[in-house]
Amino acid sequence: MKIAIMGFGTVGSGAYDVAMAAGGIEVVKILDLVVRKGYEDIADRFTQDLTEITGDPEIELVVEAMGGVDTPRKFVLECLKAGKSVVTPNKNLISACYGELMKTAKENGAELRFTPAAGGGIPWLYSLLRTRRTDNIQEVRGIVNGTCNFILDAMYDSGADFDEMLQTAKELGYAEANPAADIEGTDTLRKTVISSNLAFGTVIEEADVPCYGIDTITAADVAYLKEQGRVCKLMMNSRKEGDVITAYVEPVAFPATSLEANVKTNNNLITLVGDKVGTLSFYGQGAGKMPTGESVIQDVLDIRDGRVLPIPPADAECRVDNDAAVHRYYIRHNRMCEHIEPIIDTYEEKDGIFYCISKPVSVTEMHKMGQHRKEKGKPMFFAALAE
Repeated sequence: MKIAIMGFGTVGSGAYDVAMAAGGIEVVKILDLVVRKGYEDIADRFTQDLTEITGDPEIELVVEAMGGVDTPRKFVLECLKAGKSVVTPNKNLISACYGELMKTAKENGAELRFTPAAGGGIPWLYSLLRTRRTDNIQEVRGIVNGTCNFILDAMYDSGADFDEMLQTAKELGYAEANPAADIEGTDTLRKTVISSNLAFGTVIEEADVPCYGIDTITAADVAYLKEQGRVCKLMMNSRKEGDVITAYVEPVAFPATSLEANVKTNNNLITLVGDKVGTLSFYGQGAGKMPTGESVIQDVLDIRDGRVLPIPPADAECRVDNDAAVHRYYIRHNRMCEHIEPIIDTYEEKDGIFYCISKPVSVTEMHKMGQHRKEKGKPMFFAALAE
């Protein structure tokens, strides 16, 4: 099978390496501005002209590993309209353009596969779709961002503050130079949208899903929760009941003995709950050159070998409503203002800082409060208390 790769950074080059080792796949074109160091021997395959891919009848499939949304959307649509199947690990693209891309692929007799877009090397989306063939998925949840998990795990073990562990994550290559998408929860948000759409056969938008990251956490928060026998993790949460979906991203404080609390370093733990199968969890590396590159090529091989991926039609009419999702929360703030005081059950004050446990509060209300404090320049930290 002859394929092309668009974007030859970490994931694109990883996909190339895995393809060469797998055999039976020939990468004939690589769309990128420069020849990546270490790949000079295949410099003749590099191009900056998309038509060399879309206009080549021998290229059956294109791997999109460019990242971002606008340019990849344009290029992927051109490839699909040319009848070429596309495999992409680009969660930004799939989260933002899922409905449009799936429709275009179907209209042009092409396949669109994206199982690496959530979970990286973990066969999460593949397993989710396989389970959905014979079961009703009630819920998807999990730790899906390795950068955040590394930071939170290191803070718990060392007692260090957030900024110090973020810098360590950058030095180790776990965090980008601009880590906003990770620590503010946007990366987790996109994986929540993709997982929910596949699990429930619908189309929810990023704007439907409230998101609160870990960018306001401090060593004092981690220490306080540790004293209470709890460990903080950033979680995707999505559950369907009837035609209503609760979907949100937020920190969660788990009992120290729980499975989630014991996910170490930059690993992921992603869970589905089905009517028949019960609870299934998937653990492993959720990102990285070779794990994600391998997942990309697994999709390529499935298309080459005619293996059908049972992606459900996005025709279920659902709405996102987080009013019914209610938890008690841990809240840390520097003063007891009129917005927070009515929801507080108990609190401790230490050196002018309030460490609070809330009454049961809806996700909608809690996130509105958190975003309001950020907008006022007085951010607080909160974490749902897992039962």
